[in-house]
Amino acid sequence: MPTELEELVGFLHSPQPAVVQIALDNLVGFSTGAHQQVFAYDNHEAIKDLKKLSQSNSKTLVRQSVTILANLCDDITMRNLIVEDLDYLKFLVFKIVTLENSNADIMCILLNNLAKNDAINKVFEFEVELNDAQKQAFSSSKAIDCLMDCFVKGNDYKLNTHANFDYLAYFFADLSRYQQGRSYFITEQAYDNVVPISKLLVFTEKYDDKIRREGVAFTIKNALFDTNAHMRLLTDSKINILPFLLLPLAGPEEIDEEEVFDLPDELQLLPPDKTREPLTSIQCTHLESLLLLCTTKPAREYFREKRVYSIIRELDKASQDENVRDLCNRIVQLLQRDEAPESAEIEAMESDEDDDKIVEIV
Repeated sequence: MPTELEELVGFLHSPQPAVVQIALDNLVGFSTGAHQQVFAYDNHEAIKDLKKLSQSNSKTLVRQSVTILANLCDDITMRNLIVEDLDYLKFLVFKIVTLENSNADIMCILLNNLAKNDAINKVFEFEVELNDAQKQAFSSSKAIDCLMDCFVKGNDYKLNTHANFDYLAYFFADLSRYQQGRSYFITEQAYDNVVPISKLLVFTEKYDDKIRREGVAFTIKNALFDTNAHMRLLTDSKINILPFLLLPLAGPEEIDEEEVFDLPDELQLLPPDKTREPLTSIQCTHLESLLLLCTTKPAREYFREKRVYSIIRELDKASQDENVRDLCNRIVQLLQRDEAPESAEIEAMESDEDDDKIVEIV
């Protein structure tokens, strides 16, 4: 005999909208933690029902069903049932880039949570059929390009008055764990002749938005596992990644005149009220990015030329965080001694721990 909760899950495919609404109202709270296994009842039939409901015309039904699906991604089996349904994945992307969609941000969370499965790379193959309004915002019909433009152009509700697309930052971070994703972020795209990662760099100092800063920091770090791209990312004036890694680490301390004018232009003569990245966890991510860059000899030489050591030195003096100071020391050792094996630091940092978190919606 099915339990009371299992019976409630069964009501998700009731032909009566009022019954479905009551079921959803009661089930949202059971979509996290141990109770979420109730959605596995009857061979995971609820997943099919929730995907169908999320495609309805009711904003409330869509919001609740997508919320439940996002939470259920914590379970690998249920996550796979969602992301490996390519028609549903294509629908999800299409709705996120639909500029009047009031549930776009919740759908971004679901998309992010699905990115723990490598089937997410199918988004690189999707095309979006753009309407007239979308053609004003997007100059490419490729799904990944539209998602990138949503994130960049849609910041602070500028594209969709209902959505700021912040959680796409975490989605990009997960995509960049895969080779196909890394390649996309560091390759100039034909539709706008811009390297996608260069569009994200400005958000490293958006101190009023932790989600964007953190997701972008992870994306940059993951992209840097492609060591062949290091010098291009550092020296191509269209990308110029170094100042965007150093500025969040720089504080108000004065740098000696003999050093300051060797720093990248953006780091010279900073104001006396210059603030650092407030979260030490994000500071660590930027330091790990610098450490990755330090694993190639040309980049180490470039760092010496640009006096990167002076910024790291002042951060080390100012920080009370053990992890920050340890990373500073590792960078200094590489720059001072230039003797680390090319691959040792990369292998030490190649962990998905930070990127594997499921975003739960309560």
